[in-house]
Amino acid sequence: MQQQAIVARQFGTTASAYLTSAVHAQGADLTRLRAIAATLAPGRGPLVLDLGCGAGHASFAVAPVAQSVTAFDLSSEMLAVVSGAARERGHDNIVTQQGNAASLPFADATFCMAMTRFSAHHWLDVPAALREVKRVLKPGGIFIVIDITAPEAPLHDTTLQAVELLRDGSHVRDYRPSEWLRMLDDAGFGAVRLDNWKLQMQFDDWTMRMRTPPERVTAIRSLLRHAPAESRAYFDVQPDDSFTIDSTMFKAQSAPAPV
Repeated sequence: MQQQAIVARQFGTTASAYLTSAVHAQGADLTRLRAIAATLAPGRGPLVLDLGCGAGHASFAVAPVAQSVTAFDLSSEMLAVVSGAARERGHDNIVTQQGNAASLPFADATFCMAMTRFSAHHWLDVPAALREVKRVLKPGGIFIVIDITAPEAPLHDTTLQAVELLRDGSHVRDYRPSEWLRMLDDAGFGAVRLDNWKLQMQFDDWTMRMRTPPERVTAIRSLLRHAPAESRAYFDVQPDDSFTIDSTMFKAQSAPAPV
């Protein structure tokens, strides 16, 4: 099965669980997203693109200060969840669009702001997606990336990727912060790291949300329990196998229009 089909299947069957997931529905990063959006296009509000929108939490965060938000995702089931929740919350300026982040169906220089939150580690071709984001942003437009990030140390990086792939067959890669900055630079953005924080993964909730098969749950527990002491300490592995992972927010900007 092709990777895009795996992603669509995985998240089509778990869409509703992501709407109520505390990890996704909460966080100071959502408040910060809204604050950033509020500084753009004063008066009328920015045109915002939410790439890999999932259950729509980033879209909901910026909708009150945006002119419009386009919630974009590969999964039609996720988009149905977003549409329903947007209606319930009174966000009539949110529209949905299905598609692949590496080939965006929008004209050049359409959006004031683009954002992606906890999605890019599923993308098959991140550099291509970044080039597309650069294309559809207006000159001087802002791009915010929020994602799980891998440790710079190879030992911990390998442990994280193995655990992620066992839990979720649609996982591609949690990129290191240095990789993100290099990819954003290669795509023509000026980028900075705004913040880093730890996310607590409650093991049972984390695996149940993705409906991880029992044999893979067993393998993850075994991997975490027998990981090198340095990695167990880095991820703060608990007796019930809960652990922490790194999250990072990046701010990138396209070049302003020539004067």
